[in-house]
Amino acid sequence: MTLALVFALPVMALAQPMPRQPGARDPDRMARAEQRQRLRQVLELADTLELDSAQALKVDETLRRFEDRRRPLREQVRDSARILHQAARGDSEALSQVDAAAQKVFDARAQIAALDRELYQALAKDLSPRKRAKLAMAMARYEGAKGMKARRLKEPRGD
Repeated sequence: MTLALVFALPVMALAQPMPRQPGARDPDRMARAEQRQRLRQVLELADTLELDSAQALKVDETLRRFEDRRRPLREQVRDSARILHQAARGDSEALSQVDAAAQKVFDARAQIAALDRELYQALAKDLSPRKRAKLAMAMARYEGAKGMKARRLKEPRGD
């Protein structure tokens, strides 16, 4: 089952980290990170749901389609959060954009939640009730772990 997916690991391991400029986002680096993240999620789901290789590849394709739809929403949240952080620090230009940025964050997060429900339905459609339960738990764990990682990376600094 995981043998077919393991062949993707060497490709990921060969990717060399690019030098990073402070404050700049490297699209190639972000794409590689997104690919690694999706691979981890596919492997976890394949293991949890006891999928064969063909089923795991279907899961990968489904996750990829949804990630393509989720990516612009995450960027919208990130851009709006940046404005809110600047406003919280007293940036006068950002202060005038607070309400619009907050609304964009709430709207994008609601759309992401709807996509998550749609993803669950797409992945669960051919699964037994037991495996649907395992899928729901794995998706919740995965989202919770991402949130905890983000909070650890952005711990408040004493200002």
